[in-house]
Amino acid sequence: MTGPAPVGTTTPARRPTRATRDARGAAPTAVVTLVALAVLLASVTAAVTVGPAGIAAGDVWGSVAHHVDALLTGTTTEPPLGALLDGIVWDLRLPRVLTSAAVGAGLAIAGAVMQSLTRNPLADPYLLGLSSGASLGAVAVLVLGVGILLPVAAFVGAVVALAAALGLAGSLGTLTPARTVLAGLAVAQLCSAGTSFVIFWSATGDSYREILAWLLGSLAGAGWSSVAIAGVAVLVLGAVLVAAGRTLDAFAFGDTAAAALGVHVARTRWTLLTVVALLTGALVAVSGSIGFVGLILPHGVRLLVGAAHRRLLPVAALAGATFLVWADTAARALFEPRELPVGIVTAFLGAPVFALLLWRRRSAAQELG
Repeated sequence: MTGPAPVGTTTPARRPTRATRDARGAAPTAVVTLVALAVLLASVTAAVTVGPAGIAAGDVWGSVAHHVDALLTGTTTEPPLGALLDGIVWDLRLPRVLTSAAVGAGLAIAGAVMQSLTRNPLADPYLLGLSSGASLGAVAVLVLGVGILLPVAAFVGAVVALAAALGLAGSLGTLTPARTVLAGLAVAQLCSAGTSFVIFWSATGDSYREILAWLLGSLAGAGWSSVAIAGVAVLVLGAVLVAAGRTLDAFAFGDTAAAALGVHVARTRWTLLTVVALLTGALVAVSGSIGFVGLILPHGVRLLVGAAHRRLLPVAALAGATFLVWADTAARALFEPRELPVGIVTAFLGAPVFALLLWRRRSAAQELG
């Protein structure tokens, strides 16, 4: 037996175990997640009320309750708001707001995963040329006058760009982050050239404005089909990426460290890049190319919850959803009756925030140095 420590001596502090450290971080992360969820719900409600029609927050939930009840019971009754206001809430504003939330959440998740897989803090969901491939497909159908096929053409274009980028990177040898980025840049430039050629050669009249609005990102035409496409993509593919959180943590230390931890590096990177590409393709198909969401939101959320992906990805999804809800609300309301593409708003908001994040990193590096 060992007796008590002699008077005047100090017992060395026991080093906290990993489980203890995780338990300490769980409560703040849970609080941040709940607060972010509450802010998102409040933002969705408030965004639906913004517009020339006088609609209150209670009217929004009243319309939702009416339609949910009609769906469950199979009965059709007169909406409490009247047909006109109910149509504005249920058919126009709510689908658009929910689509913006789903797109923002998906882009934030995809951006965080891309930054981990490529170990590049400037990576975003469009790094593999997905946006350029989707743009080429979308512009092609808009020029041909079959805009009804736009979501399908955009998704197919994104998938083809993914296949080309990964095929090119794989043909050069092992699928490394540097080769993946370079292959993606090459495919993006090729698709951008194709898009420019199609516009220059074939676009006429008002099709220029329609094409430009889509290329800059727009949620103006979002309906319940858009909610279904983006929502299902985020729930299914986003859940796959969140479940791979511990694997993504291993990639943060490099391929050698990940392999030492039991990760099959090449196969896992191929799989996760494909999931990210499918998620991004589905989102681009309904919204066009919306920049900065997948780039800045993961960095901002890391400041709150740290770099562990099991905590980072859910909070980033909620933050991205809230950010894009308000960005799209500003796009349609600030210059009413005219409407901006939401990509312009995200660029105006995102560029200064990203510059601030870079400045904070620089200051932190100088302090450590």
